[in-house]
Order: sequence, then C-alpha cells, then structure tokens
Amino acid sequence: MKEIYYRMYQSVFRLISYLLPWKEPIVYSGEEATHQLIDHLVKRSNRRVLFVCDPTIIKLQLHQPLLKQLNDKGFHIEVFDRLQPNPTLASIEDGANTFQQENCDMMIAMGGGSAIDCAKGIGVKIARPKTTFSNMKGVIKVLKKIPYLVAIPTTAGTGSEATIATVVTDEVTHEKYAISDPVLLPKVAVLNPQYTVSLPPFFTATTALDALTHAIEAYIGRSNTQKTKEEAILAIQLIFEYLPVILEHPNDLKAREQLQIAAYKAGRAFTRAYVGYIHAIAHTLGGQYSVPHGLANAIVMPVVLSYYGDSIVQPCADIARAVFKGTANQSDETLSQQLIRHIQYLNQLADIPTTVAQLHCEDIDLLASRALKEANPLYPVPKILHLNDLQNIYSSLLVK
Repeated sequence: MKEIYYRMYQSVFRLISYLLPWKEPIVYSGEEATHQLIDHLVKRSNRRVLFVCDPTIIKLQLHQPLLKQLNDKGFHIEVFDRLQPNPTLASIEDGANTFQQENCDMMIAMGGGSAIDCAKGIGVKIARPKTTFSNMKGVIKVLKKIPYLVAIPTTAGTGSEATIATVVTDEVTHEKYAISDPVLLPKVAVLNPQYTVSLPPFFTATTALDALTHAIEAYIGRSNTQKTKEEAILAIQLIFEYLPVILEHPNDLKAREQLQIAAYKAGRAFTRAYVGYIHAIAHTLGGQYSVPHGLANAIVMPVVLSYYGDSIVQPCADIARAVFKGTANQSDETLSQQLIRHIQYLNQLADIPTTVAQLHCEDIDLLASRALKEANPLYPVPKILHLNDLQNIYSSLLVK
C-alpha cells in the first residue's frame, strides 16, 4: 500500500509541477562573464551587497577583482565568510543578522554549493523570519520573495546556481535536508571558468561527479520531461568528455567552461525532475559525518545504481546509446552495465574510495530512516526502496 501511495503522491506532484514558474536565471558565461555581471548590476537600484563566500575564497583572493570593480561603481559591500562546508542553521542565522544590520538589499554568493546554499538560506530567513527551517523542509513552503541573489560558482558541480533548492544542516541533530521553492532560484548565474582553476584536482572531480549524479538521477527518475532528459544527456556527455581532460590538464579553460555548462545543465535537469536515493543517502553522510556532498554522491552512485537492478536497465541503456559510440548491436543489459562501469572508471580516475571511512555500523539504522524519510514519497525514483534496502546499501559502504 505504501508504494501505491508514494506513486500517487509523485503523480499528483508531477501534475502540480507543470503549473510552477520554471524560470531560468540570466546566465553570463565565459571569461568575460564577470564584466557582463558588472554591467548588469550598475543598471539596478540595489547598492548594498552581502557578499557570501567561504574562507577559501578569502584566502585565495578570488573575490578581490570583483569587489574592487563594485566598489569603484559605488556599491557598499559587506563580506560574510563565516560558513561551513555544509552550511548550518547557525551560520545562516548569523548571515541573516549581518544582512539586516548592514541594511543590505541584495546578495552575491561566490564559491561552491555551500556558499550559494548559505546565501539562499539567508534569503529564506530574511523572507520568513518567524518560521523555523524545519517547518519549511520539503517543497514550496517559503512562498515569499528572497533578496536579489547573484550566484558565482567556483566549482563545476553543485548546480545550485540553476536550482530552486538549498540544502542546510541542523548542527544539533546532524540532520541535513533540502528546502525547495521557485523563489530560491538565483536571478543571475555567472559561469566564469577562471574561478575554477585554483580548485584542487580531487575537488574538481568530486564536484563534477556531483553534477553527474544530478544528471543521472534526473534522467532515470519518473518525473523527467523531454527537456530535462536533453539537459541531462548533454551534462553527462560533457562530464564524460571533459573531466578526464581537466584532471590531466588543470589549466584548460575550454574544458573547464564545458564542465561549468554541464553542471548548470544538470542543475536545470534535477531541479525540475528531482533526484533519488543517491542524494538522500549522501545527505545523511554529510549531515552526520560532514562528508563533502560531491564525494558522498560519487561513492554512493554506482552502489545504488547497481542495487536498482532491472528497473533502470532501459534508461541507462538509453543514456549509453546517447553518449557512447558503437552501441548499435549491444543489448540494453550490456549497455546499462557499461554505463555503471564507466562511472566506476571515473571514480577510479579521481581516486574516489568505494567505502565511507567515517561510517559506523551502529549509525546505520538512524541514517537509513533519515534517508527513507527524505526520499519517500517525494522523490520519483525508478524503484521504491524500503528500510531494509537502505540498511543493506549503507552496510555495503562500511570499511571492511
């Protein structure tokens, strides 16, 4: 009966989703993207900026040229960098207080998904100051405009610059969950490949594999559309082609630009078609042990795909036919396995482990129940899994 309820819930939500305003941010891409952003901002009335970034951005001074140009144009900038790799409710509260104290009227978020998610969380707090985050967990519960938000990703992976979601962590309960609402979509996305060059190879890989997870889960889920399938396929093709290139040639700006496009397209695909159990499990690992989200997704992805079994043979075969050459005479089963093996190959290329070192056996029941609660009934997964299934998956991730 539960499975019937889950599928009915997903069907109803899919119908409702057609009525949502699926807008797209203004996108500036390439090496001139930052200059285009400046030209755009000077035409607006907003002049007091909360600049949200992580401490690494400050250390590398990536933000300085942009801030200088904004200062020269008369903008008042308050830098907020007190955030963690998985933004916590406390850091979001801190950022919201800073926004109000400085009388800010817009935000620019620069960094990985954590910085952009933190800025979105700050926006949620500004828009709904009297509502707890736990009460906005899930879909379409913010319902009020957040401050004008510009997203400048320095990784090519999270796709947060293209999505209606923010992921936050309750530092008390160690629960990590998503809040999704069209009002959280950034107004502008700046895809400048120069900002990603300083990212170490391992983090370049894990963020790209995060984007790959977005694209794969969007494609194999049951709420995809022709548009999201096209975006997902393009993202997969670009990641398969350009991630190995970047790992060998880190300064290749063309390859980095293509990887940013892949992350953006994957973000567009999953914000409309949703994700699945890979993300639900990865969120618990991030919340409980602070495992970086991209790394968690990379570890979990081939395990969950294999666990799905026959339920994903057809969509995985379709992906393989679209991205691999010489597939005309191969069976769906062969192509599905070829896709999973190629994901495992990329993991090996990037030195991704096959287990989670921090995972403890005694935590599995709690983590499995949290992942189940996140995924069911919302995520339109190809196959409904139950508590024992998730316990089995977590057990396979233990260090032997």
